[in-house]
Amino acid sequence: MFRSASFRKHCLLLASALWLASASSFAFELNDTANQPLRLADFKGKWVVVNFWATWCAPCVKEIPEIAEFSTTQGEKVRVIGIALDWHDGDKPTEIEIGKIKAFAKKVGHIYPLVLGNDASEKTFGKVKGLPKTIVYTPEGKVAYEKTGPITKALLMRVISGESVK
Repeated sequence: MFRSASFRKHCLLLASALWLASASSFAFELNDTANQPLRLADFKGKWVVVNFWATWCAPCVKEIPEIAEFSTTQGEKVRVIGIALDWHDGDKPTEIEIGKIKAFAKKVGHIYPLVLGNDASEKTFGKVKGLPKTIVYTPEGKVAYEKTGPITKALLMRVISGESVK
């Protein structure tokens, strides 16, 4: 059966968008609070855990020590990036706010690179609609796991072991 030109065009656009989304997993760069670039392409061959959180989010704060412990125990196999979302869309944090977020992160055990969420992180990952949110990338750069809600070290271990986790 023949499909309409419009249907074929729609399918082609959808396939292109899906390909770009999967191909660009390692095609972005963010700067952490030490102004160091974090290029996910540099982490190719490693598991990458991206965790979105905020200082006012109790479940986020509770999971930070577990994520830090996971990061420490995995050594070179895994890279973890924390993205703090502590201000409104379009706002830019002041130096005082940045200092407070960095001090808070240190106080709760956030030992992995810290990124302050901004337009670049939103463009890369999309708008985060709930916190905490975690995305785990395979060493090949594909999304292996994505969850809005708290995670644990044990859950992350299951994901990087290749277990299918819901």
